[in-house]
Amino acid sequence: MSSLRARAYRNLEPTAWPHRGLSPLNKALAALIVVAVFFAVIETEPTIVERRFAFLTAIEAVFTLVFLAEYLVRIWIAPEKPRYAGRFGRLRYMVSVPALIDLLAILPGLFVFIGSEAFVVRLFRLLRILRLARLGRFSRAIDAITTAVNSRRYELLMSLTIAGILLLVSSTLLYLIEGTVQPDRFGSIPRAMWWSIATLTTVGYGDVFPVTPLGRILAGITAITGIGLIAMPTGILAAAFSDAIQMQRKAEEEGQARSEAE
Repeated sequence: MSSLRARAYRNLEPTAWPHRGLSPLNKALAALIVVAVFFAVIETEPTIVERRFAFLTAIEAVFTLVFLAEYLVRIWIAPEKPRYAGRFGRLRYMVSVPALIDLLAILPGLFVFIGSEAFVVRLFRLLRILRLARLGRFSRAIDAITTAVNSRRYELLMSLTIAGILLLVSSTLLYLIEGTVQPDRFGSIPRAMWWSIATLTTVGYGDVFPVTPLGRILAGITAITGIGLIAMPTGILAAAFSDAIQMQRKAEEEGQARSEAE
């Protein structure tokens, strides 16, 4: 049993797979997750559900059983990982973030058999899209993104703070300038914030805009400022991603060199 558990652990835990890339089992699971999310999305279209209800229900039942079996196996092999070793290792694994995401992605499968269109039931069933988040355990790209964001968290927080200040200042100024002219759109700072958000993010819906000359001048300044506001976190994250990818490649080369030496 110990040998079987160790073998299952090597096939299910990406970091334990001795070869490059994912194990065939994890590749199959990743593909199955993508297919399951695809079916969860198309099931929101009533015309498709009406015509293929039995087929979609059967497919979802298969997905639920497969992912439930995987979840139970992962609980069984959890002690193979040092952090989950010991008497209560499996319990610690069950309350970990990856395990909770797995559980939340499985439970909505039981609601497929409930025909109710109640909002709560529909919302809970759509939690099946959380299965897509499970791909994070198979992807080193997710690790790179997490490392990049964490390494630049202070710079990103500073960018967010500057964005908040600009949002408040531009909304306040537009409220003062346009508030009496367009009270329904700029009659308060919260109302003016909708315009500021659309302008600073360079979206520019065009549903709300200033009409006074001073307001238009301020709008132009805000729009130009928004370009720099978007570029700031973009540059920070680009540099962080580059550093994280280089670190991953260096670790892979060192690991391969150790394997060849052994």
